[in-house]
Amino acid sequence: MTGHDGVPGASHDGVPGASRDSVPGASGEATGGRLVLLGNAIVDLVMRVPALPERGGDIISRDTTLTTGGGFNVLTAARRLGLPAVYAGAHGTGPFGDRVRADLAREGIEVPLPPLTEEDTGFCVAFVDGGGERTFATSLGAEARLSEAHATAVLAALRPGDLVQISGYGLAYPVNGPVLASLVARLPEHTRVFLDPGPLADQIPEEVLEPVLARCDWVSCNQREGRLLTGRDDAREAAAALAARLGPRTGVLLRADADGCWLVPPGGEPAHIPGRQVTAVDSNGAGDAHTGAFLALLGHGLDLSGAVRGANAAAAFAVTRHGPATGPTAGELLDFLDGEPLAARLSSALGR
Repeated sequence: MTGHDGVPGASHDGVPGASRDSVPGASGEATGGRLVLLGNAIVDLVMRVPALPERGGDIISRDTTLTTGGGFNVLTAARRLGLPAVYAGAHGTGPFGDRVRADLAREGIEVPLPPLTEEDTGFCVAFVDGGGERTFATSLGAEARLSEAHATAVLAALRPGDLVQISGYGLAYPVNGPVLASLVARLPEHTRVFLDPGPLADQIPEEVLEPVLARCDWVSCNQREGRLLTGRDDAREAAAALAARLGPRTGVLLRADADGCWLVPPGGEPAHIPGRQVTAVDSNGAGDAHTGAFLALLGHGLDLSGAVRGANAAAAFAVTRHGPATGPTAGELLDFLDGEPLAARLSSALGR
């Protein structure tokens, strides 16, 4: 079975249009920036079941865990590969908010915004079936109460070279969406912007989504999300249509399950990138592991080829572990590559 969504791996020569000068973060020099998440860190109640029950039915969970998830997965994936990370989302007061903050602190992730006092952080029930696929139901909390005052504080906290990651979940929330769209439009030019539209891609209002897409340097999505954004079922066609919609300054990563990934570099043509073969036990958070690793490796100054292939390996590693926040450390990633030529490139970029 392949890693989650057939995450990509490619040689630089196999990526049409992927010149190092045209790719943000591909100069070979470290940016010195941080990953700043404009998303939501919530609590996941993960239930592993043989299969989803029929409508009106019931099923016994084989294993149930309570863990921090959501945008936390992206942050930890980047942080474990040595990129400083900041959770710039809202968070609440109560047992779930306390747990989220404790886990962020454990991973060394900065939290610049104070907690909201009137509401706890929300949670998500994640069903992971026998094939490793996951299905969600989410209850919103303080993370969905982002304010203009929060946006002003985030803008003031940004530093040159920061990588700003935006979650489609937040864009779909009635309160957060307009605030985030306005914030993104005001981001300084020195920041690079990355969007993961997420499963709610078709529920994001156009007036919220369009200004975000206009500012993005990269959009990463799976095949279902690509279809929601373009109306195209074919993975290559969806990647090409999304790239055309975004324009020549924005890159696209479209993951396509066992078929691998379609990569469209900024100003380039779609290239099919085969996935890495692994035995998946839990795909929950694997897409986030891919995104976090991709951003971390770009942040370390790695070229596009190395960043995509390294992200592919990180996501493949993640699906072989149970839990949503299973992105590898630098040591785990290098051990996973086990002497492959990519390992030397990653080792140099990560200072190992």
